[in-house]
Amino acid sequence: MADQAPANSTTSEDAMQEFIDTSADAGRRFPPKGQPLITGFNRIGLWSLYIKEIRRFLKVQTQTVWAPAVTTLLFLVIFTVAMGRGGREVLGVPFATFVAPGLIMMGMMQNAFANSSFTLLAGKMQGTIIDLLMPPLSEAELMIGIVAAAITRGVLVGGAVALAMWLYPGVELNAAHPWAIVWFGLMGTTFLALMGLLTSLWAEKFDHNAAVTNFIVAPLSLLSGTFYVISNLAPIFQAISRANPFFYMISGFRFGFLGESDIGNTNEAVLGAAVGVGILNLVLGFAAYRVLKSGWKLKS
Repeated sequence: MADQAPANSTTSEDAMQEFIDTSADAGRRFPPKGQPLITGFNRIGLWSLYIKEIRRFLKVQTQTVWAPAVTTLLFLVIFTVAMGRGGREVLGVPFATFVAPGLIMMGMMQNAFANSSFTLLAGKMQGTIIDLLMPPLSEAELMIGIVAAAITRGVLVGGAVALAMWLYPGVELNAAHPWAIVWFGLMGTTFLALMGLLTSLWAEKFDHNAAVTNFIVAPLSLLSGTFYVISNLAPIFQAISRANPFFYMISGFRFGFLGESDIGNTNEAVLGAAVGVGILNLVLGFAAYRVLKSGWKLKS
């Protein structure tokens, strides 16, 4: 028995040393408390947020995708019946063909705004905002996920509206300049998605969101040359129209289909507007990022 004591002591010391070595290895594998485990760009988290937002509006796609297409088509029916009789032409094409691209773009922008303006506001109203703030997502990743989902909804609505108008008698949709369709379509939906994100940060109830929709988004959309060319307006109202960013997005989008618009009839003439709306989105995106990073009206 006496001969076994030193052996047991040695075994205990070896076990203790092994435990210390294991703890040291664990310390090297895990960073100190407070230091993030995920570094760099969280692609999995961003993708998860994006898919969550997509599934949210697709669950009620009758309301979020197809209903806006029907509403926009009703605009086309009403205006073509009221103003398109007698073979009236605008920019050298039938009135229905002239107004169709503007209505497609208007539907895309309004629904991009509706999607991004709902996410954070609904979280604040329902007390589930923590589900968006606690995951390991940076402010940039959170903004990208919300805005990308809003752009996706806008594009889906635009596709549904375009399909409905393509089937409508008297409307011809031809891609004269595909680059303009893609660029101004994406820039328009991005601009309204960023506006919607800022609105959801500012709003404290759904009435605030509705106020921005009814008093800012809808008027700017309807008074942007969607249904007319601004050359028919008085000089003062032409100047007001040119101060409306929606005017350049809708006119550029129309140029992509018709090859003619209020801002020019050549690629070179429209290129300045294309660069301008891109810069405007960069500025608005930076502003949205800074507001989101500050935690304004999100973190107490």
